[in-house]
Amino acid sequence: MANNRENAKKWWKEAVVYQIYPASFLDTNGDGRGDVNGITAKLDYLKALGVNVIWSSPIYSSPQADMGYDISDYKNIHPPYGTLEDVDRLIRELSARDMKLVMDLVVNHTSHEHAWFLESRSSLDNPKRDWYIWKKPKYDVSGNRQPPNNWCQCLGEDHSAWIFDEATQEYYFAAFTPEQPDLNWEKPEVRAAVHDILRFWLDRGVAGFRMDVINFISKDQKFPDAPIDKPGFPYQPGHMFFANGPRLHEFLREMKCEVFDKYEDVFTVGEMPCVNDEHEILNIVHHERGFLNMIFHFELVEIDMEGGDIPGSARFSKKKWNTSDLRRRVSRWQTIMSENGGWNAIYCENHDQPRSVSHFADDSDEHRVRSSKLLSIMESTLCGTLFVYQGEELGMRNVPADWDPSEYKDIESVNYWSVASKVYASSPTKIAHAKRMLHLKARDNSRTPIQWTAETPNAGFCAPDIRPWMRVNADHVTVNAEVQTIPGTDSVYHFWQRQLTLRKEHPEVFIYGRFDLVDDRNEEIFSFVRTAESGERWFSVLNFTEREGVWMPGEDVFGKIDWVVGNYYKDGEEVKPEVKPEVKGGKGVKLRPWEGLLGRVVV
Repeated sequence: MANNRENAKKWWKEAVVYQIYPASFLDTNGDGRGDVNGITAKLDYLKALGVNVIWSSPIYSSPQADMGYDISDYKNIHPPYGTLEDVDRLIRELSARDMKLVMDLVVNHTSHEHAWFLESRSSLDNPKRDWYIWKKPKYDVSGNRQPPNNWCQCLGEDHSAWIFDEATQEYYFAAFTPEQPDLNWEKPEVRAAVHDILRFWLDRGVAGFRMDVINFISKDQKFPDAPIDKPGFPYQPGHMFFANGPRLHEFLREMKCEVFDKYEDVFTVGEMPCVNDEHEILNIVHHERGFLNMIFHFELVEIDMEGGDIPGSARFSKKKWNTSDLRRRVSRWQTIMSENGGWNAIYCENHDQPRSVSHFADDSDEHRVRSSKLLSIMESTLCGTLFVYQGEELGMRNVPADWDPSEYKDIESVNYWSVASKVYASSPTKIAHAKRMLHLKARDNSRTPIQWTAETPNAGFCAPDIRPWMRVNADHVTVNAEVQTIPGTDSVYHFWQRQLTLRKEHPEVFIYGRFDLVDDRNEEIFSFVRTAESGERWFSVLNFTEREGVWMPGEDVFGKIDWVVGNYYKDGEEVKPEVKPEVKGGKGVKLRPWEGLLGRVVV
């Protein structure tokens, strides 16, 4: 049993946040990349969907080594995306629609072209030298220069996370890529500079921030070698020494006190990989003693991940999972947060994950639409702030399996394929497996341009004679917003629209209500009930398999449920699930493959 009523109501708890990956949203200036004005052009589309907060992935000045997560100027805009004036206009247009903007804050690291780093690497005695993490080389018994420790890069695990600088003869630490040196948060001046960035954007009218890998900002200052996780390879994952480091709480508390507490109800969500400890997470998001509103943790989206046999292959792995695994992961965090004064961020996909319909359900032509609706029922009826990723409302799916690896643009995908093609060169079977893993798990899957129309070849993302920065998925001929937004269409878009409306009409149930599992040993069905303080109850019943299943609600409610939503039913049809009275032990409700139902108990 979980109860949220002791927590104060907040606007950000009731928000529906729509994440935009700007390069792939809408091109309005003819360069094959999305831009800020493209976001502004689609605000009415998003407002009609039911969105009231937009979170944009980075739009700041950047060399784009990692799609804008390498920032060279936090107070200016990457020219292909537009200008500060374009952002100001976006904020005004959002405000006119009672909507808000959340910026992506990336302050664990900067670009290697940021002015701070250019100064830092210019000399050993530059005042900004220690704004970044520099260490002298080590030497092996033969006198060969070695990095300060054995940590590998997060996005290229066959490479050291330490980059040697010839000019100053020292190494700098870059957890992700050589182009993204980590800031030294031990330095008070660095923290003050970050606070200045926050104030710059809050004063400009943004509502808050999504904070990229914010739990990496504190490192173990001893910088010890990591244990050997991948024998035979020189560099090893070192996240146990730089995720949730010893001063993380201090740094977050300072940020809250110095900046956020001086503004009205700032929206804050932290991305926190490499941590699943409930006590640590609750310390970050507790409504009284915490520092952030909520965090993104990775337990659900990593449901099928297992360790790979080569560096960089952990993401590119897939193990079998079942409904019990899904139920356990979702219900765990629903209960932990609700019973202990925390708050969840609800999501199934984002710019770093494959498409959710391909990841958690069935993206075949037969089942894609109902599978997308199944996920919509689950997400929209869970407790927490709801995040919808661009294209999720259309049921967009992974790239086709026949795409050549050369089509993948993401630096993590490129690094993985580079290693796999060498290590597996003599094994056609393993090469084929590596290609399959790219198709299933690459971050590129969520970064293809949004499919606005059926127009070929670019789906309305950019003009037909313009080459988009990334190839458009060929299924845009049938999967696109133009078709799905036609009034009366039984589409994924309209289904999401109705679910978001229902969520807003019943906040006491779906946002602040109690969460309880139902029939929690069912091998096919994940079901839960949300209960308002008034006693109002709604059941979400979800078949996450390709098999038929039977749901056993219990005699106290059987026959009392008014089925309001079903993903096998067209808009306007009465939802009448098949009752199976012959089920041993009592009556049950039959669910077809990938079927989802939502019903209200009628007293």
